[in-house]
Amino acid sequence: MTMPLLDARDLSATANGRTLVDAVSLSVTSGDRLAIIGPNGAGKTTLLRMLSGMLRPSSGEVRLGGRRLDRISPAERALHIAVVGQTDQPDPRLAVIDYVELGRVPHAGLGRRGEERDIVVDALRRTGLLPLLGRTIGSLSGGERQRAQLARAIAQVPKILFLDEPTNHLDPRARAQLLELVAGLGMTVIAVLHDLTLVAPFATKVGVMNEARLQALAPPHEALTQQLIREIFGVDVFRLRHPTEDRELTVFELPNRAAPPS
Repeated sequence: MTMPLLDARDLSATANGRTLVDAVSLSVTSGDRLAIIGPNGAGKTTLLRMLSGMLRPSSGEVRLGGRRLDRISPAERALHIAVVGQTDQPDPRLAVIDYVELGRVPHAGLGRRGEERDIVVDALRRTGLLPLLGRTIGSLSGGERQRAQLARAIAQVPKILFLDEPTNHLDPRARAQLLELVAGLGMTVIAVLHDLTLVAPFATKVGVMNEARLQALAPPHEALTQQLIREIFGVDVFRLRHPTEDRELTVFELPNRAAPPS
């Protein structure tokens, strides 16, 4: 049996007498891409922050590689975990290459300078930013800034990459491209996603949150059931064959409600 890379047991978080996350247990193994979904206020971001070590749970524990996460120092944790958050605001004056090099800070003194630069250049190449390495962060488009944040995280060479709604403020094409890029990295990823249409093509596992609890944890075709999605999100889900490609499409649509009598 494969040992979980990250294992959470009975995680709860409370604030001002309100339960934000209630007794959530889950695990991921190497190579998993876990998408955490749910309506606003369901506890998604709070759960992500506890899983990544940014927030100490009120109860329960998280283990990384069998070790309790709260007993790993922040400096050591940064060698294993990279986080791309919703509110990251890089200094707009920084050159792209200098910003991406910040991902190597946790590894300072652990490698040779040439190797360090190679890692940064590879992160820029994998995110398509190599031609823009001399540009300032402030001159980039929204999609390019998101890719720069991702490149910084890739340069960190983490065991787990955490993404908190990474497609916010991107147009539909840029959203799909960013998640396709992340899926192609071969990394273990835990991501909070808002757009349901992006979940099935990206995730190997889906965690459905509602009212602070984990309602489902399964592969996309098992987690995104008609009953659960309609109950939580108020939309219907359909699975259709792609008209020109050998794959399935997952489509979400508002229920067809009969018009009220006149």
